[in-house]
Amino acid sequence: MSQVKRLVLAAVVGLFPLASFGQMTANESPVSAAAKHTSWEMGVLFQGGKGITDQRDDFQFFMAGGHLGKVLTPEYGGGIFKGNFEYAVEVFPYWQSNTPTFQRYSCTGTPNPNVFNCVGPYTVGGTFHGVSVTPIILRWNFTHGRRIMPWAQAAGGVLWTNHKYPAYGQGEVNLQNMGPNSDASVWNFTPQGGVGLHYFLQPNRSLDFGANAVHISSASLGDRNPGVNASVQFSIGYTWWK
Repeated sequence: MSQVKRLVLAAVVGLFPLASFGQMTANESPVSAAAKHTSWEMGVLFQGGKGITDQRDDFQFFMAGGHLGKVLTPEYGGGIFKGNFEYAVEVFPYWQSNTPTFQRYSCTGTPNPNVFNCVGPYTVGGTFHGVSVTPIILRWNFTHGRRIMPWAQAAGGVLWTNHKYPAYGQGEVNLQNMGPNSDASVWNFTPQGGVGLHYFLQPNRSLDFGANAVHISSASLGDRNPGVNASVQFSIGYTWWK
């Protein structure tokens, strides 16, 4: 067999799986192809939002990272509720929160309970950076559509910041607000829940949109747990399905 014939045969054999995939998707919607319980999804996403409660409405959040998910079950149910269960994780190696700044003192007690030794004032708050990991994402994909796959999820994660987050110490100068046991923690937990959708641009590529309600709390790992009771964060991403 000539070298040219070998190259042609190799090309035909190499393209056969793609031809089969194209024939499959001609009679199958992109959502149905992605809904198979053997599917994996890998994507990149950007997320941002703001605090909405407990004097946190001037807190801002920005992050960038990746998403990895595995469809675990076949489709169940019927109608608009037909869907499958997916387990996923997300990692945001870039996490930023912009917060207000304020002046704080660092105080210690004296034999006289009404007198403190204080150093300062100094500025706390401002911009925090960190890493957020969400190792538990439990997602239900609604698979009744052809190009649009909505989802709803519950999730839990952990957050590390380069300074104790959020800053604490506002209020009256006393040992409770500005003493040695009045700090937050660099570690926080992020229970959350959200909704979103995949819009399939082609059978194995989707543009993704989401909205999450995120709670940030140290679970009292620090002396104080000021936290962020609620924030709303919106995401946009792009996913490859395998």
